[in-house]
Amino acid sequence: MPLRKLVLIPLSLLFLNQCTKEDELALPSCIQQKIETLKKEAVWNPPAKIYRYNYQNQYVYFFFQRCCDIPNELYTENCNLLCLPNGGITGEGDGKCTDFFKTRSAPLLVWEDTRKE
Repeated sequence: MPLRKLVLIPLSLLFLNQCTKEDELALPSCIQQKIETLKKEAVWNPPAKIYRYNYQNQYVYFFFQRCCDIPNELYTENCNLLCLPNGGITGEGDGKCTDFFKTRSAPLLVWEDTRKE
């Protein structure tokens, strides 16, 4: 068998075996429950979004709110509210994780509400 086929066959199998976004990302059940609650609410404008980040050596979930005056929420994998990194009247959040935007890494959109108004 030519070398080209020996290389292409495993690569082809690798690509065929790729998981979908939903398959590869198992959300903690408490985060999934929060998503189900959001789905029962009226559609937000802009749409509700949740990002996962690495922060302080753990995965955290950043919930974007509907408006600038509502603080964005940052949860641990166990759904403990870590902090409100920004938003609110001052735009500064609650001041409990002032380094979040500077030190977070590996952003991944894990859910976005795609419903239409």
